[in-house]
Formats: sequence, structure tokens, C-alpha cells
Amino acid sequence: MLRPALTGGALARTATLFPLLAGLSLLPFTSRSDEPLADVHVHFKWNQAEVTKKEEAIAILRANDIAFAVVIGLPAGYALDLEALAPEMIIPIWSPYRVPTDWSSWSFDKDVLKRAREALDSGRYFGIGELHLMAGFAPDWRTPVIGGLLDLAAEYDLPLLLHTEIHGTSYLKGLCQAHPQTRILWAHAGGILSADRVAEVIRACPNLWVELSARDPWRYVNNPITGASGALLPEWRALIESVPDRVMVGSDPVWPVEHLDSWDEPDSGWEHYRRFVRFHRQWLGQLEPAVAEKLRIGNARALFRKPRPGREAGGPPGRGSEKRTEAGGLVR
Repeated sequence: MLRPALTGGALARTATLFPLLAGLSLLPFTSRSDEPLADVHVHFKWNQAEVTKKEEAIAILRANDIAFAVVIGLPAGYALDLEALAPEMIIPIWSPYRVPTDWSSWSFDKDVLKRAREALDSGRYFGIGELHLMAGFAPDWRTPVIGGLLDLAAEYDLPLLLHTEIHGTSYLKGLCQAHPQTRILWAHAGGILSADRVAEVIRACPNLWVELSARDPWRYVNNPITGASGALLPEWRALIESVPDRVMVGSDPVWPVEHLDSWDEPDSGWEHYRRFVRFHRQWLGQLEPAVAEKLRIGNARALFRKPRPGREAGGPPGRGSEKRTEAGGLVR
């Protein structure tokens, strides 16, 4: 997750929701807290490493029964640092971002495609993202860099994690329909969009999945998926139950949201990891067990494939070469 600083009004709305932290402990909780969970949206960044050492990050994942985590490094090598400590748990994906401001300028960088191909040829990355296309910053998706990365994801048969923050749906529908062979994971289910708009995009794009990271009481506060009691809102329950194979969960451990990637403020997101994940476990426990299992781990296991040693670098990864732990983690 990477968003411009919140306005004063948005900060005030966020502050009013902090009492919900205590209230979360009172919510119905029918899902076991030790069931393995796939976290498809994890960051490990330069300004997080100032607060949380890589060894501590791995310990946090294990303490929260994370079967595997899809990790975005800033810069990209930070994800490999975590993988070196827990290759059975960490799935690194390649990000073009090297400095904090790249989230708004990456699509204009003519070197991105060359760097992307070199990274994917190394065989060390198993996806691309998180790529931000934000209203006011994003160019037409037909531009060479955006289209080129989408094509590379299809060529290497790797999922692409895409963050759009645009009120309409036509931009994303046009993009995904023009690249039907690219498997797109939509970060935060659009963040600012309602359930019916999200459903509209899902229906239009069979190559698109959604993840619900940061759709919690502390971040996308104006677009919740649960009510004040913690119950999943009817429209979101209906959406999830209508497409149970297309939805996943993630933590997006960034904090505080109003000072994202500032040069003089560390990111303490990993210190809040437990409450981010616990929020999702609680509403997952309100779903039928078979549906909850798909969101909790099954769908992510199907989308992200991490092959065993022996696949030659320099080409698209083959299907069916995965080896999994009993908990659902992936190993090379």
C-alpha cells in the first residue's frame, strides 16, 4: 500500500476509529487463530528495516501462523533478504521502485522493462508489483511501460499485483481486458470502491483476482468491509460468496498511513502486524468453512507458484513444478 498523505478530515475520521481496537477483542471469532494463512500483500522496506530487523519480521510471520507471504521489497532486494531466512515461507515479487517517489513515476521510467526482464530472468522473483496507478498520476495504460510490464507478467506466467485508486471502473476494465493472459491481483479491491463496483470489475475481467488488505478499521476507513461490530457487511459477504475463488487476504503492514515513506519517519507497520491479520481472521470466521479456507489460503496457493530448484533461469516458469509443505507453504 502506498498512498498520498491523508487530509486533516481523513485523519480525524481515522482517529475516531481507534476505540475499535479494544472492541475487536469482543467480536465473534469462530476461526482458529492457528490455521495457516497466506498473506498476499506484505512489504519489507528500507524505512521498515530501521524499526524491524529481517529476523524479527520472519519471527512475526511465524508467530501469526503465516503459511506463506508474498513480499514486496523497497528496493526489490529487501524481499530476497527475507526469503534467504525462510525460503519455504517467503515469495518475493519484483518491484520497480528504488526510492520512495517511484510509486508515482515508475510508469514513465524507460529503464523499467529492461530491469524487469533482468530480474525475472534471474529466477528469483515470482510475481511483479505492487504497481500503483493513481488518479492524477497514472498515464494511459496503453503506454509502453505499463503495457510492457503486463506483457512480461504474461510471458513469464507470473501474477501482477496492481493498485488502482480511481473512482471509476473503466480504466481497470480496459486494462485487464486488453491483457487477458495476464493474471492480475487487484490490491485492496480498489481501496476506494464499493462492493458493487468491485463486482462489476470482477465480472468484466476473468483474469483478475482481488485481495482485501488495508480494508480494515484503520486505513480505508471510508470504505469498510465490516460494520462497527466487526460483522462482514452484507454487500461484501454477497460479493465474496458469489466469487469465492477470486478473493484473498493480506496485511499490508504499513504504518502510520499519513506518513508513508517519508524520508524522516520510519515505518512501524510490522509492529502492528498481529492486529491487521487478526482483523481478517475474525471476519473469515463468519464465513462457511469451505469458503473461508479458499480466502485464507487456497486461492493464494493457486495463484502464486514457486517452483523447485532446477528450473532454468531466463524463461517463463513451468506449471506443475511446485512442491508444498503440509501447511500450504511453497518451497523451491
